[in-house]
Amino acid sequence: MNDQRRLDQPREPGRIKLPRPDPEAFGRWSERFARFMGTPRFLVYMTVVIVLWIGWNILAPAGWRFDPYTFTFLTLILSLQASYAAPLILLAQNRQADRDRLATEEDRRRAAMQKADTEYVSREIAALRIALGEVATRDFLRSELIRLAEELDEQAYRRARPDRKDRRGRINAGAARETPRASRG
Repeated sequence: MNDQRRLDQPREPGRIKLPRPDPEAFGRWSERFARFMGTPRFLVYMTVVIVLWIGWNILAPAGWRFDPYTFTFLTLILSLQASYAAPLILLAQNRQADRDRLATEEDRRRAAMQKADTEYVSREIAALRIALGEVATRDFLRSELIRLAEELDEQAYRRARPDRKDRRGRINAGAARETPRASRG
């Protein structure tokens, strides 16, 4: 029992329950109908029907005519068609507007996600650039190694210089010592 009534209220006698069509199926049908009414095929069919209707009611024998000259019945049929076509077309337009709204919302959602992703990637690239600014590059390392090698060469040259002076001094002192010995002998 799929009845959604309340148990504390009495039933309403005589209430007629009308069948409820599936709104989605009805909407699809109305869209197909509205699409068909907007085609040249529909206009050709309507034109043929109206021309046959008018031709029959003018040219047929008097006993076979079902809509005399003022074509009141044709006017009624066309009014009936228009009275049903307009709401069906509006229903189809409303469904299309709903689809467009959903597509727009989805586009906005995707654009927001892409923007967030782009901002994240931009921040990451900026962080990498900053980090790379602090990391020694190949050129920087090469220049530092060259500078250190020059400093080491200069220090080695300075160390060797006093040793030369000491050696010269030792050599000169040794020569001076040896000279008197040689002269003694």
